[in-house]
Amino acid sequence: MNKNVFCYFLKKYAISLKKPPYPGKLGEKIYKNISELAWKQWMSQQTKIINEKKLNMIDVNDRKTLELHMIDFLFHQKKNV
Repeated sequence: MNKNVFCYFLKKYAISLKKPPYPGKLGEKIYKNISELAWKQWMSQQTKIINEKKLNMIDVNDRKTLELHMIDFLFHQKKNV
């Protein structure tokens, strides 16, 4: 059975994620506040960012950069991206 969450990104109730999609406190925040549809939109945007900025997901700094973009995209919070 699917449950709904009030999605911060979509500003409406939508189907929730099945489990936290990211580790730690940020993953829990996403799980509680972001819908499955919004997460799919982020996944598409993530691919564009990785390709456009030529990010290397093995590099810790590049992963942090992508995380900052994710926070900005999902929660509209600029944090030195």
